[in-house]
Amino acid sequence: MTKIQENLLLGIWATALIATAGSLYFSEVRGYVPCELCWIQRIFMYPLVIVVGVAYFQKNAKITLTSLIISGIGGMISLYHYGIQKLAFLSESAPSCGQVPCTGQYINYFGFITIPFLALIAFILIAGMSIYLLKTIKEEN
Repeated sequence: MTKIQENLLLGIWATALIATAGSLYFSEVRGYVPCELCWIQRIFMYPLVIVVGVAYFQKNAKITLTSLIISGIGGMISLYHYGIQKLAFLSESAPSCGQVPCTGQYINYFGFITIPFLALIAFILIAGMSIYLLKTIKEEN
């Protein structure tokens, strides 16, 4: 495994770790109760910390396709969640998400940065690094 591949794996792992720590901070420290869509996003983010972390320590870049698929699905859920928070036509037709409405915004920094937006950015970063890592693997072969 090349140094670039190793650094990309580390970047994917660090991004997933920071996103996981951020979501735990919002729920456990700030006391924000996650909605159903937030839980689903967590289901796609949290395993990346373990799976990519193990791959990094094993120097196994072949996990990249898995991280790309998981981050792609998680990113689509984050994009939908962000859409129902910010787009009127989606929020009006949004299904009830349980005890906490998925249209709610615990944070709204600068008028556009919400928790699903932060998750979306993390998923995009992970997917981008995964694509680049896949490219370096194919070039190596």
